[in-house]
Amino acid sequence: MQYSAPPLFRQGIPALVKLIVCLSISIALMLIDYRFKTLDPIRNNVNWVLRPLEYLMLTPRNVYQASTEYFTTRSTLEQENQIFKARQAELALLANQSEFLLIENQNLRQLMDLQKQVGFKTLPVEILFNPPNPISQRVVINRGNDDGLKLGNPIANDAGILGQVVRLYDHSAEVSLLEDRDFAVPVQVARNGLRAAVFGAGRGNPLELRYLPVASDLEVGDILITSGIDGVYPPGYAVAVISRIERNVDKNSSNVFCVPIAAVNRYRQALAFLYDPQWDAKAPALNSKFGSSTATPNSAPGRRQTRSRGMQ
Repeated sequence: MQYSAPPLFRQGIPALVKLIVCLSISIALMLIDYRFKTLDPIRNNVNWVLRPLEYLMLTPRNVYQASTEYFTTRSTLEQENQIFKARQAELALLANQSEFLLIENQNLRQLMDLQKQVGFKTLPVEILFNPPNPISQRVVINRGNDDGLKLGNPIANDAGILGQVVRLYDHSAEVSLLEDRDFAVPVQVARNGLRAAVFGAGRGNPLELRYLPVASDLEVGDILITSGIDGVYPPGYAVAVISRIERNVDKNSSNVFCVPIAAVNRYRQALAFLYDPQWDAKAPALNSKFGSSTATPNSAPGRRQTRSRGMQ
């Protein structure tokens, strides 16, 4: 049995008529569906049947996108972590530099105040480096013979004496610090005026007061200031504080140990005293400032703290 084509699709009917008929049917179906929602149950059933198949077909794509996002996110986080670590290191360095500059600025202000108050010429100096000699306690400064510096000129900061120029060049000089074994300075006790001499004992060792009898009027905490009798150091500037006294009655001698009042290894800036006893005042304007400074034996390397009993 042979079936014939529907009348609409028979040959001889113009194509435009076929198009118009199909468009009319489509529009009618869309209007009926929009108005009466007749195709919603069919659509829902088809969607319910095809949804698992859709998920199954999209699984490879979802796995690929998830893995790509995971590795991209991890790589991004690692890069950001490296950037944050580098930034943290930069900020820490800037914070340390800021703190260093703040301390240096405070030290420079104190040196300027000292420079205004002394009764003789001074010369600002800066410590450049330590000579390659692990035994001696010496430093090299950036001033020399061409700047008016002379052998024996004292080096000090606002707390007290740091050392003395022992070797001179045209544009630099070598300074022996208080702790150097070859260092010695005449001092007197601020409390009672007792004169003695302080000697260096090497790196890390306390200073020593030598050649004193057992009966010497000395006490722990006494401040030692420059006596000025040597004509090198101006009188009245703080040098050290007595930290320990060992009296040997049998030998009629005392072992007196001291610690420097000025921080000899802390700051890079200091002042050179261009002191000449023939022309400069014998008593400095800061005699009360340095002579009245005291510190406990454990805190002597720091700044001055209290008053000596003899200077009150």
